[in-house]
Amino acid sequence: MDGAWWPSSRDAAAELPGLIAAVDRLLERVTLRVGLHGDAWQHIPRRIPAHGRQVRVGWFRYTDPRVITLSFASGEPVVLLIIPSDTAGAAAEATLKLIAQDIAGLSIDAILNLAHLPASRAPRATADGPAGWENEGGSVSGQETTSTARPSALT
Repeated sequence: MDGAWWPSSRDAAAELPGLIAAVDRLLERVTLRVGLHGDAWQHIPRRIPAHGRQVRVGWFRYTDPRVITLSFASGEPVVLLIIPSDTAGAAAEATLKLIAQDIAGLSIDAILNLAHLPASRAPRATADGPAGWENEGGSVSGQETTSTARPSALT
């Protein structure tokens, strides 16, 4: 686990541009691809525009829905724990602070337990769920939401 992210919603189209910009800036690398669990997000685009390029978005059903992975041209990918958007502010901030510490070797469940968040809690898409799937993308339906800035932690 390389860090944590507390998005404002499960709307991938609204949330991913800010995450990509923050990771690019903080790590001084260019994000090329984002991988996430398809059932944990709404409005998942195939690509996200970012500083004159298109970042590919891949969604999968066999990954942990509590993490998101960002890949770059060089170096290891970055894996972030997703703090569910409906998490209370104090609990989310405590999780971000915990992640900023040395958590090497801890499982996701152990991290969530230390942060006093339910280990089994994973974000889920609404009942509208995935409307159709393709190899590298698809579409989902659901309510549109707006994104507001929230703290994130990268270690």
